[in-house]
Amino acid sequence: MEFSTAATPSGHRAHYLSESLEDPNPPQRTRRWIVNGLGFFFTMANELDVFVGNTTLIDEEVYQLWLDGYSVSDAVNIRLKSGILDQTGAGPDVLESDTMDHYRTFQMLERLLHYPPKLVQQLLFQIPPHKQSMLIERYYAFDEAFVREVLGKKLSKGTKKDLDDISAKTGVTLKSCRRQFDNFKRVFKVVEEMRGALVENIQQNFLLSDRLARDYAAVVFFANSRFETGKRKLQYLTFEDFATCAEHLIQNWTLGAVDVAEDMDMDLDKEFLQDLKELKILITDKDLLDQHKSLVCTSLRGKISVFHEMEANFKMLSRALVNIGTSLTHNKDVRDFFIDLVEKFIEPCKAANWSASDVQLFLTQYTASARALDAFKQQSLWERYMGTLRSCLMKMYHN
Repeated sequence: MEFSTAATPSGHRAHYLSESLEDPNPPQRTRRWIVNGLGFFFTMANELDVFVGNTTLIDEEVYQLWLDGYSVSDAVNIRLKSGILDQTGAGPDVLESDTMDHYRTFQMLERLLHYPPKLVQQLLFQIPPHKQSMLIERYYAFDEAFVREVLGKKLSKGTKKDLDDISAKTGVTLKSCRRQFDNFKRVFKVVEEMRGALVENIQQNFLLSDRLARDYAAVVFFANSRFETGKRKLQYLTFEDFATCAEHLIQNWTLGAVDVAEDMDMDLDKEFLQDLKELKILITDKDLLDQHKSLVCTSLRGKISVFHEMEANFKMLSRALVNIGTSLTHNKDVRDFFIDLVEKFIEPCKAANWSASDVQLFLTQYTASARALDAFKQQSLWERYMGTLRSCLMKMYHN
């Protein structure tokens, strides 16, 4: 028996096992061709016997190399270094042919992966459900280094022109950058006008896992609101930090958070943002400001390590927290939301050596104490605003 590589009768390169018949001098030989996991038996004469398997074989390691943007030759070299030839006993030409064969399969599957329900419904490629899920999940997975570079930017041709620079900066291959960017853009276009919950719309149309769908919801939400994430002061924040904040904003500050009829998770609730101006009374009414400070200081005395710094800077911090909300009626201030959180609250607290637990205790009591202010009538608005703001600040308060 010999294991070789040659061209099939149809002209395609394939591997085959050649076996002699019982006759020591056989008039013909039988060959089994293996093309993309399908077995074909040929008699090298006028007659042709064919065997076709019903499952498309997917090599997950080769699939990942293809997704990562490696060429066939680079993928072959990587596979050679892994010692695959020692494990299989095959030759380099067989490995190259096998890699090319897989790449051809992935290229044919790619048009279906653009719209995952089509992959599930088609009959041309017989792929088990768990393998379909793997193909989809990995195709739509993305590199954190890449997503941090495009998060909050418009998903347009202008941004796509920057992918060369992003590839050089992040070390992600240009081909992989393009795939990830096109995936973001495709998901955005499909769900941008849809009613209903953003995460559910993404899951239903792209068959992604809950976690990956939530990550895509964050990317789509940030692209729609154009939040600034690339400034130097924000570089310490990870995609996971922003994704968590996006989830809180979607759940509490969008139209879909309160209005079932509208139920749009893509857009911030403009009426809510306009109403936030009513919170200004907390810092413009001197009596309210003094009462609020007194209540917070009384509840925190002896409980936080920076009590004296907090007491001395209470009015400055309160003005910062309220003014961030009251300025959100302007598009520029919406875009600068995260910069304002860092510059107006996080940096002053870090400069005064506040610990994360100090910040958490302060924000909790700062929010709760406003409930005891009889003259403050905007309680539900305050809770909706500070609940989300507190969650974002705590997620962002780290080195």
